[in-house]
Amino acid sequence: MSPPKENVSLPFKLYCLTVMTLVAATYTVALRYTRTVETELYFSTTAVCITEVIKLFLSVGILAKETGSLARLITSLKENVFGSPTELLKLSVPSLVYALQNNMAFVALSNLDAAVYQVTYQLKIPCTALCTVLMLNRTLSKLQWFSVFMLCGGVTLVQWKPAQATKVQVEQNPWLGFGAIAVAVLCSGFAGVYFEKVLKSSDTSLWVRNIQMYLSGIVVTLFGVYMSDGAQVLEKGFFYGYTYYVWFVIFLASVGGLYTSVVVKYTDNIMKGFSAAAAIVLSTVASVILFGLQITVTFSLGALLVCISIYLYGLPRQDTTKIQPSETKSSKERLATV
Repeated sequence: MSPPKENVSLPFKLYCLTVMTLVAATYTVALRYTRTVETELYFSTTAVCITEVIKLFLSVGILAKETGSLARLITSLKENVFGSPTELLKLSVPSLVYALQNNMAFVALSNLDAAVYQVTYQLKIPCTALCTVLMLNRTLSKLQWFSVFMLCGGVTLVQWKPAQATKVQVEQNPWLGFGAIAVAVLCSGFAGVYFEKVLKSSDTSLWVRNIQMYLSGIVVTLFGVYMSDGAQVLEKGFFYGYTYYVWFVIFLASVGGLYTSVVVKYTDNIMKGFSAAAAIVLSTVASVILFGLQITVTFSLGALLVCISIYLYGLPRQDTTKIQPSETKSSKERLATV
């Protein structure tokens, strides 16, 4: 099966990035709301598991439309999924890492404001840049590296004196939240670049790759439910504490995951990270309205630096949407020249 064309139009790329930005901002604020306002707190591990199940069904549905008939769909699944245990094992790596990342997001947003989380989480961009150089044999311009370090400076300012939310009364542990973000950042950088390499190194359909990854993801997240909340889930039920808001968060996580795959396929993984940083503004406005977030000078200055870094990264540069063969320089040599 031939893969979708990667040289898609600019409007389509902008559409994907815009939708992903809106989804990212809404997801962060909605998740924060469900972890601080709801009286009966649901099990976050079950929400992560349900998200994987929904993404699997959506991917199968899209693959069915792509193949054109039920017979071709079944053939594709037999050949590329059930008949390729090696490929399933290969995609189990990002499945495990993404599962850890998604669970850490719940821990972080249970202890940090949505806007603070959104800014701090952009540290995934330096991690992604490093993984891009090491794993995909790409070079980044000096301006790109400068924008990355500027972003790190902006995040540092935000964390110097974190903004406080006056309407949140639940007990929180900011250090636990920061630690969870640190783990999520490392997971995001590695898993995103790993999945991008798998996607762009073969002609296998994007949706076949998604199905392979989500099958592994369901197994991994079910194991996480058992290990983390097994006894309580058996006592209270798998869907304990679920409300319409929780299901909305799960829906956003599912849609966001699929859009992430599309953006990685057709654009650049670091570009995806920088576009998500634009959700900071939306998250901040929503946090002020919903949670009584008090904006500080350091937060404002840090967020401004992050936005400037987005602009600098978007300036004209060489095409980084293709994986370049390492013919002249090793990854270490590339890092040394920056």
